[in-house]
Amino acid sequence: MGREQRGSILVDRELRAFAEPGSRSGIRAAEGSAPIELGELGELGESDDAGQIQPASVDLRLGAIAWRVRAGFLPEGASVEDRLAQLATSSLSLRGDGAVLERGLIYLVPLAEELQLPPGVHARFNPRSSTGRCDVFTRVLVPGHPRFDEAPAGWSGRLWLEVAPLSFPVRLREGDRLCQLRLQRGDAALTTEELRAVYAKTPLCFDRENPERPLPIERVRFDADGALELRLGLEGRDPCGWRAALHTDVLDFAGRGVHAAQDFWEPVHARGGHSILDPGRFYLFASRERIRVPPDLAAEMLPIDVGIGELRNNYAGFFDNGFGWEETDGAPRPAGTPAVLEVRAHDVPFLVEDGQVFCRLRFFRTSGRPDRLYGQGRRGPSYQGQDLTLARPFRPPGE
Repeated sequence: MGREQRGSILVDRELRAFAEPGSRSGIRAAEGSAPIELGELGELGESDDAGQIQPASVDLRLGAIAWRVRAGFLPEGASVEDRLAQLATSSLSLRGDGAVLERGLIYLVPLAEELQLPPGVHARFNPRSSTGRCDVFTRVLVPGHPRFDEAPAGWSGRLWLEVAPLSFPVRLREGDRLCQLRLQRGDAALTTEELRAVYAKTPLCFDRENPERPLPIERVRFDADGALELRLGLEGRDPCGWRAALHTDVLDFAGRGVHAAQDFWEPVHARGGHSILDPGRFYLFASRERIRVPPDLAAEMLPIDVGIGELRNNYAGFFDNGFGWEETDGAPRPAGTPAVLEVRAHDVPFLVEDGQVFCRLRFFRTSGRPDRLYGQGRRGPSYQGQDLTLARPFRPPGE
């Protein structure tokens, strides 16, 4: 059975074709929104910009208005407009300097893109990395569909984003990119046997202390669903994590290096190789393993697993082709990049220990190698060389 028959995630050149003006199906700018930024084509260079098109995903932009709503909802039994008439209490303009969305409140924002999916192609949505690391909870509403963050094959219409800042008040503007989508044909997930075969040929995990050394396959945990089980890395890092401060200034989401880390974050230390999480507080940690995603695969961090504890262990889950991957003259080199984990404990204090299994990373076939791997052609810095890296609005600790 061929790759396309087995299912695959679409890569950048196909996504760009779907988003081209005049395309009969795919992704297009909603009425009144600026055209989709397709980026520049051609040979990579300093001035190249991938626009909204990433290796296996598309960044989606906020529209011009945010409605404050009393409750979140699924738009299956009623239209979004009808629910807004019932639940909205106020509205904020996101044009120009934007508006401050208050911590702990829920907002609904129309996205600047809409979909016209062809038969056989469905969509998945996820927060972007910076969104998750700023503890801004988002999920996409697809009118008429009974589930968040997905659109069925052949669906057409406008998209809406629920936005809830959970730790900091956040200034957002029209055009800010908080979420992203993937388009997929069929079932693209690798089975456990397929993932083992990939790992035997191209190791996916490397030792954090010695990135030149891949972890032997017998030391890697594969679950029954075809995912890698990753461990929490506390030892050897000081601080071993960051906890969101309780009372802060407004976070400027679109800024780069505009905030001092200590104004928003408290360091977390691992005494004896463990730390206790306060219920309801937001934390950033990193995986013990350095991981890499080969050019012909994409990955996704599964967001919650009650079997490892009553906590949410990831908000932004897409890992595009080439994350943690390095090449010299086309040949892969040992490398890998730790995964940063967004964590919130629920209900009771929870002790986390260095080396405990903490999250699962699932891998998917893509339709081929993208024209640009993760981090190439991206406007501004990427998280390719990260360790325990804060979101882009924050300066490195100590600066």
